[in-house]
Amino acid sequence: MSLVTTHVLDTAQGRPAQGIAVRFETADGKPIAEGRTDDDGRIRDLGPETLEPGAYRLIFDTGAYLGPDGFFPEVTLTFRISDPAAHHHVPLLLSPFAYSTYRGS
Repeated sequence: MSLVTTHVLDTAQGRPAQGIAVRFETADGKPIAEGRTDDDGRIRDLGPETLEPGAYRLIFDTGAYLGPDGFFPEVTLTFRISDPAAHHHVPLLLSPFAYSTYRGS
């Protein structure tokens, strides 16, 4: 399993959000990996098995998923890795007019 994984749940529909493109980058924009959520709304193989401590970001192409009426065409989640050996799961709870996140397990 990669060090960083994500999961997108469509809270308006009450189901996983399939097919959302996600980019994983350093805080200064250097690409690390990219992927697309599977049928369960997950990306299990996003990025390397080790990373240096520091700030990173996941950029979700929510506009393609939500369509032209979605308020957030893109969601960027910036987070810090302080323990390079720990797994970091960064979920996104999404609806057309709101989103939230937390550190998952």
